[in-house]
Amino acid sequence: MWTIPPSFPLYNSILSSSPPTPHSRFSHIAIILLSIKKREREAMPEAPKESQKATEHEYDVAEKNKKTLQFIEDVTTNADQVQKRVLAEILSRNAHVEYLKRNGLNGHTDRETFKKIMPVVTYEDIQPDITRVANGDKSPILCSQPISEFLTSSGTSGGERKLMPTIEEELGRRSLLYSLLMPVINQFVPGLDKGKGMYFLFIKSEAKTPGGLVARPVLTSYYKSSHFKNRPYDPYTNYTSPNETILCLDSYQSMYSQMLCGLCQNKEVLRVGAVFASGFIRAIRFLEKHWTLLCKDIRTGTLNTQITDPSVREAVMKLLQPDPELADFIEAECSRESWQGIITRLWPNTKYVDVIVTGTMSQYIPTLDYYSNGLPLVCTMYASSECYFGVNLSPLCKPSEVSYTLVPTMAYFEFLPVHRNNGGINSISMPKSLNEKEQQELVDLVDVKVGQEYELVVTTYAGNSRF
Repeated sequence: MWTIPPSFPLYNSILSSSPPTPHSRFSHIAIILLSIKKREREAMPEAPKESQKATEHEYDVAEKNKKTLQFIEDVTTNADQVQKRVLAEILSRNAHVEYLKRNGLNGHTDRETFKKIMPVVTYEDIQPDITRVANGDKSPILCSQPISEFLTSSGTSGGERKLMPTIEEELGRRSLLYSLLMPVINQFVPGLDKGKGMYFLFIKSEAKTPGGLVARPVLTSYYKSSHFKNRPYDPYTNYTSPNETILCLDSYQSMYSQMLCGLCQNKEVLRVGAVFASGFIRAIRFLEKHWTLLCKDIRTGTLNTQITDPSVREAVMKLLQPDPELADFIEAECSRESWQGIITRLWPNTKYVDVIVTGTMSQYIPTLDYYSNGLPLVCTMYASSECYFGVNLSPLCKPSEVSYTLVPTMAYFEFLPVHRNNGGINSISMPKSLNEKEQQELVDLVDVKVGQEYELVVTTYAGNSRF
């Protein structure tokens, strides 16, 4: 069981869960309940609004941070009421979809009827419906809104990848969760709006289903969306990597150009990272192998001919200027026998490393400590292909103490107790379907018990019901 700290420095009403491993569906989670205030409100707490026209001079970081933190406080303080309204909204929107009607929900939107009527399911249970959508059936099978694409899961079923249907508006929810991260971290590491983040972000190849819908990983979907590509000005999303370098499908050209841009702006970098710890270490190993070529480009202000993508070349050349002094500095550091602390040597203003180091990624912690001279390793968020869940409100905690606060507006959350026999896990949710008694064991977000392990069950706006 994950060890979760007994309290957090912020907010007196939150729910937290231990992180998933990168290759689990949601993983078994340990839940700790702090204090939930039963405060009624008439309307759902509003997410902070993004200003589409804000410029660098107009952007008020302090005010934006204040509104974001207040939003987190509101939705977690009133978690049960928010969850009740989220479920009612999902069921109201999807009242006439085939799946809910087939199970006999008959338009009911209340929590009690939903829990009594709707079964807890696995991917295999709904796979026939997903296959129909993938093959081109456009009728409202799972969701009233059109399925916009499929998100490919890292899990497998009989050797086949899993396809999770999603809708266009889910991109807005993912963007919302991303927008919560930096205002939280800024409380512990102020001034991050004064510099840039060097993040190694990549897209992967995509396919099309027989019905013509795109199937791709969730991060590829997000990076290729207008929410990312056309994001409004925000000092917290000011990255060293131009969009073109992130969106280049050629992994070598993408990595080379992102590393080159990060080196050229080395004194502006205040934080570094990738999605997973393994990805960031891969970037450092790439630098170990190719630093001589990168130094040559910086010294001469020219871009290696191996970078052939026209949009990447154009974007990089806007940043690249001849800088012999910087090239000499990088060459001197990379030529040293030891690469211990190479991150703080090349990017001297770096405050922390932003990567996932929980689950199977924990094996990379010693290597990250070596390269970073022990900089804090920050795990910011909890997410999967099916749903984005929550954020880490204590981002500078030790990797072994990472926990996440579930954001109640993301989806409707239920928790299935996991029972251990002789130290092993006996999850009553997998792989068989649950009987009526077992389904009654599910508890709501505000009813979890301290120290109990649970399997997370979600009902999403995209049509997953008790998944």
